[in-house]
Amino acid sequence: MGVAGAELAVRLQPRAGRDEVLGERDGRVVIRVAAPPVDGRANAALCALIAERVGVPKGAVRVVRGEGSRDKVVRVEGVTVAALRAALGVADGP
Repeated sequence: MGVAGAELAVRLQPRAGRDEVLGERDGRVVIRVAAPPVDGRANAALCALIAERVGVPKGAVRVVRGEGSRDKVVRVEGVTVAALRAALGVADGP
C-alpha cells in the first residue's frame, strides 16, 4: 500500500521579501511568501514552495483548513510526515 499523505500545520506570512521556510514556532511551521493574500495568490505560492521543496507536483499540495487565515493546515499527497518535515528543514515533531 502506498503513502496516503501528510498534513502540516503552517503559519503563513504573505508579502515577504522572498519565499522561505523559517522554522517552527508554537507547533506550526512558519513560511514566508512574497505573494500578497489576494485572490488566493499567497496560498498558491505556499503550495508551490512546499511542492518544490518536497519534490511533488503542485497538485499534490493543498490547503485543507484555514484558506483565509494565516494559520493553515496543508496536506501533501504521497509523502510521510517525517519526509515532509525533513524536506522543509524542520526537525521532526515530539
